[in-house]
Amino acid sequence: MFRFFWMLSVRTRDFLHRYMPSNRLLAAIRTRRGLKWGLPAMLAAAPYILVVTICSDLVADGGPGWLHLVVLWGCWNALKFIVMGPISVVLLVRVRIREAMIRRDQRRGARADERESLVLA
Repeated sequence: MFRFFWMLSVRTRDFLHRYMPSNRLLAAIRTRRGLKWGLPAMLAAAPYILVVTICSDLVADGGPGWLHLVVLWGCWNALKFIVMGPISVVLLVRVRIREAMIRRDQRRGARADERESLVLA
């Protein structure tokens, strides 16, 4: 029974990760080339917040109850984009520091090679 629920959750996660546009966009932002788009991607939360506002107003005015699911979906996706902005900045800083360290080590290695060639010559 536990295995069934575990596999169901894994397959649901795989389906959502593969086919939902917000998840695909967030996966693209997490790449090295996409990290710079993290802060502008926070603007993608605005349409979700608009949908949440409209649907919650409809529910408050006596609309169908299934709109609560749309409100939950919109809140979740807006939250994902809002949180991804600062996270992408932190990840970008870490990557740039790592790249600077690699470049520094390569320059040091090149200087050491030049010194060895001068000494041997």
